[in-house]
Amino acid sequence: MQDISIKKSKINGLFVTGTDTEVGKTFVSAALVKSLTASYWKPVQTGPDQDHDTPEIQRLTGIVDRNIYPCSYNFPDPLSPHEAARRVGQTINLDDINLPSISEDEFLIVEGAGGALVPLNDAFLMTDLMAKVNLPVVIVARSGLGTINHTLLTIEALKNRRLTLAGVIMNGPENRGNREAIEEYGKVPVVAELPRCEHVTAEVITELMPRLQRFSESLGHN
Repeated sequence: MQDISIKKSKINGLFVTGTDTEVGKTFVSAALVKSLTASYWKPVQTGPDQDHDTPEIQRLTGIVDRNIYPCSYNFPDPLSPHEAARRVGQTINLDDINLPSISEDEFLIVEGAGGALVPLNDAFLMTDLMAKVNLPVVIVARSGLGTINHTLLTIEALKNRRLTLAGVIMNGPENRGNREAIEEYGKVPVVAELPRCEHVTAEVITELMPRLQRFSESLGHN
């Protein structure tokens, strides 16, 4: 694992994005919330209430209500944010999505919707929201076949927009070859490798803490 150096922003936190949908962003976000004793915010939520990520985070981490910040936008259809908004006659306004006001010693995990280049509206992508909140970005990637291409494309997109990368977290069976390729060609460290779990429980999240310890320590929050 490479050393990691993160440029500190005014508010302590991380933005969690993924190389694709269903790649494990919420699973990783829960692990980070637990490991860092962090607060949680999902700015844009799409999909029916029973599939929302915020209550899932609360179930897995036991985080109290005061450390969960409400969505700026919430749409019922499980689609890309721009299309989910259009379906209900709305348009996402980036000016209406503002980083929560948190205490000086509070750490915030912000979870994006979909991948890095998912559209928010006709003019802006998820990367524009990342730039606005100005937090280092963690990329969640699968560990298996295809991940090198998907992860390197995501890294390139974020670097081209001058976003600060905190690292990659790989989700799935350990794959040394893919991990080393991502680090070598992407010039970004894989900061943790987590097993893909079909049935995630609070106990599972707790058991994963040792895998995130070094990354947590590098952030100065463990």
